[in-house]
Amino acid sequence: MTDSEYHELAEALMFTIEEQIDDCDADLDYESAAGILEIIFADKSKIVINKQAPLQQVWVATKFNGHHFELHGDKWIDNRSGAEFWQFMCDAATRQAGSTIVWQHS
Repeated sequence: MTDSEYHELAEALMFTIEEQIDDCDADLDYESAAGILEIIFADKSKIVINKQAPLQQVWVATKFNGHHFELHGDKWIDNRSGAEFWQFMCDAATRQAGSTIVWQHS
């Protein structure tokens, strides 16, 4: 994958989440700048998603732990646990919010 392809795919991933935050029933907000997306929960905790361009990874930090996702085929996969990004994000956001949050891959 070229650097340009990586940036396009990683930015699309974050933009998809931003769009869904606006439509989400849960009390969520976000801030986005310079390849970093912060999802802000009602209790002021955050999930931070950021691009790691030199490694062509997307890193996700929750209040519980951190994960590094790499593109395998058409899916972002955690290089430690093998978790798929969208399922991980549903589980992590639900755990952090204390109510069900479902992210849809577009």
